[in-house]
Amino acid sequence: MISCMGTGINMFGVSHKTVFVVDHCPYMAESSRQQVECDILTKSRAQGMIPLAPISKSLWTCAVECSMEYCRILYDVYPSGKLVNYIVSDSEFHGLNSWRQEDQSTQELMTSLAGIGPPNPQEDPECCSILHGLVAAVESLCSITEYQHEARKAMMETADRVANRGRIICLTNAKSDTHVRMLEDCVLETIQEQNKLAAGSDRLMPIQQCELVLVHVYPQGDDILVSDRAKKEISNVLISEVHSVRAGRHLASKLNMLVQHHFDLASTTITNIPMKEEQHANTSANYDVELLHHRDAHMEFFKSGDLHMAGSTSRDSGLKETVTLKWCTPRTNSVELHYCTGAYRISPVDVNSRPSSCLTNFLLNGRSVLLEQPRKSGSKVISHMLSCHGGEIFLHVLNSTRSTLEDPPSISEGCGGRVTDYRIKDFGEFMRENRLTPFPESSGRDSSGKFPSDRSKGQLERHTRYWPMIISQTTIFNMQAVVPLANLIVKESLTEEDVLTCQKTVYNLVDMERKNDPLPISTVGSRGKGPKRDEQYRIMWNELETLVKAHVNTSEGHQRVLECISACRSKPAEEEERKKRGRKREDKEEKAEKNGKEDDKSWQDSERLKPVEKEEAPESEIIKDSPDSPEPLNKKPRLTEEVPVPEKAKGPVSLLSMWTSRITAVNSRKHQEFAGRISSVNNKAELYQHLKDENGMDTHENGKATR
Repeated sequence: MISCMGTGINMFGVSHKTVFVVDHCPYMAESSRQQVECDILTKSRAQGMIPLAPISKSLWTCAVECSMEYCRILYDVYPSGKLVNYIVSDSEFHGLNSWRQEDQSTQELMTSLAGIGPPNPQEDPECCSILHGLVAAVESLCSITEYQHEARKAMMETADRVANRGRIICLTNAKSDTHVRMLEDCVLETIQEQNKLAAGSDRLMPIQQCELVLVHVYPQGDDILVSDRAKKEISNVLISEVHSVRAGRHLASKLNMLVQHHFDLASTTITNIPMKEEQHANTSANYDVELLHHRDAHMEFFKSGDLHMAGSTSRDSGLKETVTLKWCTPRTNSVELHYCTGAYRISPVDVNSRPSSCLTNFLLNGRSVLLEQPRKSGSKVISHMLSCHGGEIFLHVLNSTRSTLEDPPSISEGCGGRVTDYRIKDFGEFMRENRLTPFPESSGRDSSGKFPSDRSKGQLERHTRYWPMIISQTTIFNMQAVVPLANLIVKESLTEEDVLTCQKTVYNLVDMERKNDPLPISTVGSRGKGPKRDEQYRIMWNELETLVKAHVNTSEGHQRVLECISACRSKPAEEEERKKRGRKREDKEEKAEKNGKEDDKSWQDSERLKPVEKEEAPESEIIKDSPDSPEPLNKKPRLTEEVPVPEKAKGPVSLLSMWTSRITAVNSRKHQEFAGRISSVNNKAELYQHLKDENGMDTHENGKATR
């Protein structure tokens, strides 16, 4: 069933509506000239009995049989959602069914066709035309189906976005290429007129796109009056293609290929099917059965590049491709389970043949058949399985990367490499919370107007908006304190009590941060002990905010929870300023302590090196620098502000002098130098420097004044 949940114009494709228009004019009663043998019992026929003469079907019979096979395959693979409207055209059009799902069956169509009967060769050809059926087909495409109506109801404000596309398949006997162009022009004009009428109507929908497939059917032996033509865009709403096909088995092959192309089907041939012979019960022979199904059943072949196993069968036209799978002796029943990646309905190509009938009856009795890929060497690879469910046969796609007989692969060998910290227990709990149960279809919608399947999909979508798969990639899902909030935030709506519980959880996290409690932060891939405590809580708050933001648009309660988290994360300005001042003070103390240690070390080094300088100094310098000897008045002070490093007139500078000068320069930059030290002589400050200027007194080194 086509889901009504969707947006845009791609909701309904061209394959949603298919209109068959079959010509019922007198010329369709002409023989197809393909001989059909009725007397097949050649050996058991008695002598003297005249065999039955072969017969040939009419063009009408060939067209009806092939179109019914088209519909049968479609209904087998798509029991719902793909609709067919069958129209017969002669002097007027005859609609055999409608777009309702109840009318979509080959039994309904065959009953209506029996009432129509074969074409009347005596009828006036001038009164009959295929145009009546084509005009009725365009009008039928403008009608709204049940699926389109449900989609329009679900999208009341944007109902115009529901697309209306369709396909018209016309089986007729055209006269020439000019006749074909006239039919295309008629269809285009009718679409334009119907779109104008549908623009102002609530019961009709304008056609956005229409595909016209004209199949020219002619008897065998006649000249080809109509040439084939690939798809051609007639206008922005009409695309046309033309096929010229001989009646009989060629027409059947053509429609078989068209149904595969129109509905994205593929072919699989089951080979080496052992069956007992009817006439010789003790012997058996191997048969082949061709099945049609959705193309996705061969998706693994496309991914793995095993398309070399796909062979082509030369049935009739020789243009058909099929994938060959080998029958395995059935050693299983429906009780055993297999790892399937997909299941697709099947439809036999030759449904009335004995091999197809035997295979379908075998499967309908509850047996399952494994299918393997044919290989010239190596172990066999079982890729598919045929099994029946509820009276319908499905082709199951098995995981062919590993044999079904082997042990399941370890979780450490997944897509992410050898990852061993998957949240396995949490995933088991997740599966239990989202487990599906059977629900009676008759119950319909609930009080909120939703189907149970829609509610289940919505719940699954909410639970997976943010769900880390690996333990080392999350923090909050490893914390027991966050469990109440994580369980409530995925709900569709939060009550007042739920909001209070979530807010209480947030306050508990704030209390944990104030107490400086440790968090379960993973240290995988990081050096040392991992991030600091402040960084851990920053990571935790960011992840918690990401989780709540994923659900903030669900209800008003979710918005209140996010506001609570934002309020708790934002610190007051005074507290932030206090934290900054505390950090600066700590940095200063640490720096001062470090500088103090360096100064002590330098002082110890200088004291340790002083005796060495004393011993190595010359005797003259020792007498000159002694405290008992007077210092000359014209001697330059040893410590000056501009030149802190003592220099000698001649000779190299000792290592001690260089180190002392460096320490002096460093200390001078830390504080303002004492004025008396700058003008001191021999580490003694001179007193009464301005006495001479004021009293006219002269001073000398002993501090006594003279006139």
